[in-house]
Amino acid sequence: MKILSVDDSMVMLRIISDAAAVIGADTVTARNGTLALKVLEEQGSEISMILLDWNMPGMTGLEFLQKVKSDPRWKDIPVMMVTSEGNPDNVKKALIAGATNYLVKPFAQEDLESKIMQCLGQGF
Repeated sequence: MKILSVDDSMVMLRIISDAAAVIGADTVTARNGTLALKVLEEQGSEISMILLDWNMPGMTGLEFLQKVKSDPRWKDIPVMMVTSEGNPDNVKKALIAGATNYLVKPFAQEDLESKIMQCLGQGF
């Protein structure tokens, strides 16, 4: 199982990679949406899930989410927003755009692991 983590924060990428390792997943990282699209072009068939920040330079997480969900190759990959953007209107926008789940930073490591499992259909 491979998870794509898209965040401009090295600390968050490490936290997400650690959580993924706990559940037995490998992590591929990208520092922005443009780089994440390149990862999908190269490894899209191997990606089981995407964890996505909202606020990134160049392309917002919402813009990236819309691109992913509009592409038939990737539209079925579950995407969870992992972001400090807790505004209820933004949560609604992300869910309407196709996000499977939403986790607001800061969060407990256990919550991240649990939500990843839920998105992958392995949690409760």
